[in-house]
Amino acid sequence: MMHTYDEPVYLISIVAKILDIHPQTLRQYERENLVTPSRSNGRIRLYSQRDIDRIKMILRLTRELGVNIAGVDVALRLKEQMEAMELEIAELRHELAIAKNKGSVAPDKSLVTTRSQYDLIIFTDK
Repeated sequence: MMHTYDEPVYLISIVAKILDIHPQTLRQYERENLVTPSRSNGRIRLYSQRDIDRIKMILRLTRELGVNIAGVDVALRLKEQMEAMELEIAELRHELAIAKNKGSVAPDKSLVTTRSQYDLIIFTDK
């Protein structure tokens, strides 16, 4: 049975074994709000593959790069902000492509505003 990336299915003991860390380390990451596993009705922590990948990044930052927990928190927040901005840029590019295909841009989306509703066009006789 295949699970989705965000589906919480892994127990803390399994995640600890997969990542070769102590379960107490996972509990500390949760206390520090670096990772937020789901909880079952019996309050058992359940981790998704997304959580595991996030923990791998935390371990890489702390072990390989020597970043402390506060630095990890800052790095993860910046990463989330960048991902949100990238998504927003992609959406804006999509809207722009649609507008270009239509040949016009909605007034509230336009980059250039005019001072009046009328343009003055002067024709000269040749």
